[in-house]
Amino acid sequence: MDIRDKVAVVTGGASGIGEAVGLELARRGAAGVAVVDRSERACAVAEAIDAAVGRPVARPFVGDVTAADFRRAVFDHLEASMGVPRICVPAAGIIRDALAVKVDKITGHAEIYPQNTFDEVLGVNLVAPTYWALEMMARIAADRKRRGLGRWEPEEDIQGSVVFIGSVSAQGNKGQISYAASKAGLAGVAATLDHEAIFHGVRCAVIHPGYTDTPMVRGLGDDLIARHILPNTLLRRLIRPAEIADAICFLASNPAVSGQLWADAGWHAPA
Repeated sequence: MDIRDKVAVVTGGASGIGEAVGLELARRGAAGVAVVDRSERACAVAEAIDAAVGRPVARPFVGDVTAADFRRAVFDHLEASMGVPRICVPAAGIIRDALAVKVDKITGHAEIYPQNTFDEVLGVNLVAPTYWALEMMARIAADRKRRGLGRWEPEEDIQGSVVFIGSVSAQGNKGQISYAASKAGLAGVAATLDHEAIFHGVRCAVIHPGYTDTPMVRGLGDDLIARHILPNTLLRRLIRPAEIADAICFLASNPAVSGQLWADAGWHAPA
């Protein structure tokens, strides 16, 4: 699917991978890029994207990505003003790391990872991305129905692409029970939707980035990065967000590529 002249939605678009994806889509000729984030910085990022490509293309939307009303409002606005979105990269994510069970050395009390925190992480990292993808699929399906079209046929162009943001942590990572579960779950979502979405001409894929130079990863601390991440990464550096953005655009545009792409810079979990 050609990115040029398509409308794209990127959640988590105000920083990190989402910000890099929005810029790369604009550079590749997208007609519109929705920069969706809970942070007001989305407005500054949208302005920066427009300045970088020399045309008005990015539109900021500030709100809670887990809220259904907000999601529908974003799609309503885009569909009315720019056309049906056909690229969706739900990149918004959070991390709430802690051991699954931690024993207090003094009292001997065993503390379980809080269930409400687990639910929060799955809500942002798994449930919300799924429903942003479903929203785009539904808009494309309804648009085809209005135009008298039914099942997509291979003689047609691909109608849409979803790229979920997984993680190398999907393989399991100490202290990341909620994050790993949420990212592993996206693989099951994409595999299922792929079978359903192609009826409407929509493709779904997952990219699993390694440790990328984003605010989330930097928040782990320079010491942890230097001692526990870089020594286990073949490149011996953090991945650049632009490198992940390039890979996402590859997944979104090449119809022969499906499933999961591991963009891990050679990272491997320590034994």
